[in-house]
Amino acid sequence: MIKSVLPFALGLAGVVAPSAASATTVSTEIQASGPHGMQGPLAGTFVAPSNSRATVLIIPGSGPTNRDGNSPLGVKASMYRQLAEGLARQHIGSVRIDKRGMFGSAKAVPDANAVTVDDYVQDTFSWIATIRAKTGGRCVWLLGHSEGGLMALATAARHPESVCGLILVSTAGRALGDVISEQLHANPANGTLADAGDVAIRELVQGHRVEVSTLPPPLVPLFNPAVQGFLISLFAQDPTQLIARVRVPVLIVQGERDLQVGTVDAQRLKQAHPTATLALLPDVNHVLKTVTSDDRAANIQTYGDATLPIAPSVVDAIAKFIDANPAPN
Repeated sequence: MIKSVLPFALGLAGVVAPSAASATTVSTEIQASGPHGMQGPLAGTFVAPSNSRATVLIIPGSGPTNRDGNSPLGVKASMYRQLAEGLARQHIGSVRIDKRGMFGSAKAVPDANAVTVDDYVQDTFSWIATIRAKTGGRCVWLLGHSEGGLMALATAARHPESVCGLILVSTAGRALGDVISEQLHANPANGTLADAGDVAIRELVQGHRVEVSTLPPPLVPLFNPAVQGFLISLFAQDPTQLIARVRVPVLIVQGERDLQVGTVDAQRLKQAHPTATLALLPDVNHVLKTVTSDDRAANIQTYGDATLPIAPSVVDAIAKFIDANPAPN
């Protein structure tokens, strides 16, 4: 399983019980071809409502985040499962996935850490092919959350074929090295720790690995040698350059109570792609839950509460956008 602590062959398995989202909605286990063929498949959950008018691929955020939106690092919000259920009630299907080397996709690769952005783009295209074969649709909507938004952008910018459009949720509008630097400096208690982080980030941006023995101990998990190859690949991506190359409809969804990605990021993406639709959602945080105060502790508490529903405005914005941009027949 990936150790990063950023602050940030078609197959179908057996049908399970109908989802609670709707009496006519069925969830199934679904598999896509893994990167090494026979080694093992990629795994996910396909939610198929009756009279589905679109299918959305939900691409998860950073670190060991599973298909439901939970992580052993302390996130138990289940926001992707709830998002899939909410979309199903709007007659929009979805596939939510486990990353290569993790959880249900554990056998797809021997080392989940040995990955690049291009690898995740390859996996996204494998999922697109699987979904198209299953649904008969000409294209698939890509919904990326947080770091997953960058993967959706990279996919659509490099290989736009078979992509209906992009839905970027809580997605950074700057290089992620800059985002992490800002997060480090946001806490005055970090002091010289943040400066040391900047040095490490600059090395990785230049394509150089960092000797962690030279770093303050609190920074070692962030710049774990096992994930430095991925960080080099990740920090090389500029979201504004990627989105400027996108030629499919784009929705930018940003909660105004997000502690990790701000409205400035959403506005930067919008500026780089003026025809994109921007949905700024008051009282919505990074895990898509409703937060009505500036209390940071209360905001973070929602990350561990799977019983707390996601904000209805998130699903509403997505459904409205898909309705306004029907995919070609």
